[in-house]
Amino acid sequence: MDDFYHGQSTAAGAVPVAKKGELTKLKRKLKSRHLTMISLGGSIGTGLFLASGGAIHSAGPGGALLAYALIGVMVYFLMTSLAEMAAYMPVAGTFSTYATKFVDPALGFALGWNYWYNWAITIAAELSAATIIMKFWFPHMPSIVWSAACLLIMFLLNYLSVKGFGEAEYWFAIIKVVTVIAFIIVGALMIFGIMGGKTIGFSNFTIADGPVHGGFLAVLGVFMAAGFSFQGTELLGVAAGESEDPEKTIPRAVKSVFWRILLFYILAIFVIGLLIPFTDSRLTADDITMSPFTIVFQRAGIAFAASVMNAIILTAVLSAGNSGMYASTRMLWELARDGKAPKFLGKLDKRGVPVNALIVTALVGTVAFLASFFGDGAVYNWLLNASGLSGFIAWLGIAISHYRFRRAYVAQGKALSDLPYRSKWFPFGPLFAFAVCTVVILGQNYQAFLGDHIKWESVFVSYIGLPIFIAVWLIYKCVKKTKVVSLRECDFNREP
Repeated sequence: MDDFYHGQSTAAGAVPVAKKGELTKLKRKLKSRHLTMISLGGSIGTGLFLASGGAIHSAGPGGALLAYALIGVMVYFLMTSLAEMAAYMPVAGTFSTYATKFVDPALGFALGWNYWYNWAITIAAELSAATIIMKFWFPHMPSIVWSAACLLIMFLLNYLSVKGFGEAEYWFAIIKVVTVIAFIIVGALMIFGIMGGKTIGFSNFTIADGPVHGGFLAVLGVFMAAGFSFQGTELLGVAAGESEDPEKTIPRAVKSVFWRILLFYILAIFVIGLLIPFTDSRLTADDITMSPFTIVFQRAGIAFAASVMNAIILTAVLSAGNSGMYASTRMLWELARDGKAPKFLGKLDKRGVPVNALIVTALVGTVAFLASFFGDGAVYNWLLNASGLSGFIAWLGIAISHYRFRRAYVAQGKALSDLPYRSKWFPFGPLFAFAVCTVVILGQNYQAFLGDHIKWESVFVSYIGLPIFIAVWLIYKCVKKTKVVSLRECDFNREP
């Protein structure tokens, strides 16, 4: 490996440069607090601030709690699986690299491009969301102004350094965390009549047909939506390649995942269900003024609640776009290093930033966003639908890779006590996560199969991402003639 400086200061204060050749490794500049907030911030967004109201309206407070709790348990197991591999082998390619080493290079290729595409399109989606949010304050300003401004912010945060990205995500996440904690505290005071009038208690849980509304299918529908809300927690694995002392920082971040899920989702939904009747039609509105958070804050007498929540959701959108650009850039860089993407995308600048991969990713996100202006947004909607299942496919890949990782580790005579972090409940954890992800993927649009006739157009739109993934996997497998890696031949080389 070429020699290079890792950011040491010089007497002249000059920017350090490589002694010779090119920088070949990412710089480990992410601290434990960055990792914790990246994982946390990835799962708190519009899914909690807006979609939680619709979930409660559809399945009742009890049904929503049940669905989110099951998905939360699955995500916890999934993150412990990812942590075991990432603490032992911290690389930016994570899902792609682990699948290549422990399952099949073809699966690694498909997972890598699937994940890159998912987040590149997410950038476009967040740019669209940002323009809608800004219309709240500036209804007559052209949308392209706000989308361009947000794209520039996301690009610069990723371009400056990985530490810049980590700091931005840390403060974005802090804003969201403080908001949710404040909401839970205010909500609890209102439930007991300390703020906002009389004691409410559990009265809203027992109205109409009880805490679970709509039966099994309604809960199943919320179950699917809850899965999307938690997507982004796997960013912890991508960031592992640039974290300081990953053997310690990754386990530390993962250990708090379960409690974060419990606090920020389960408690928030519980408070909403107690304070707002699930029959309230406002819960179904996709409008910040009708967000359950806004409704509760307004009832508590907090001034400008809608404006405050709009600003908070804007930070959530910027956070998601910032994370999306980071994750997709690192995945594209890793694919290039493995010979699965054009070579020029595998270069790093003197600050350890994969600039070429960053530019290409930003351009793809921009083109996808601009597609929303043509043909009534048909092109953009197709791109977005094709990415709909990508997150669950990535999770499926994590579960499969960890199952094979642990089996291969034992088969090669390695001691489990040597693992920096060991996932509990193996093999139940990855098998449970695999089963839940499979149910979510296959049940994505189960409504299309109900009734007298199957709604084929709806089925095609919802599931298009699955055949695309399978096609990429099989084409690479046939062209490269790859095979499933034998457990005794799995590569445990820890060099990134």
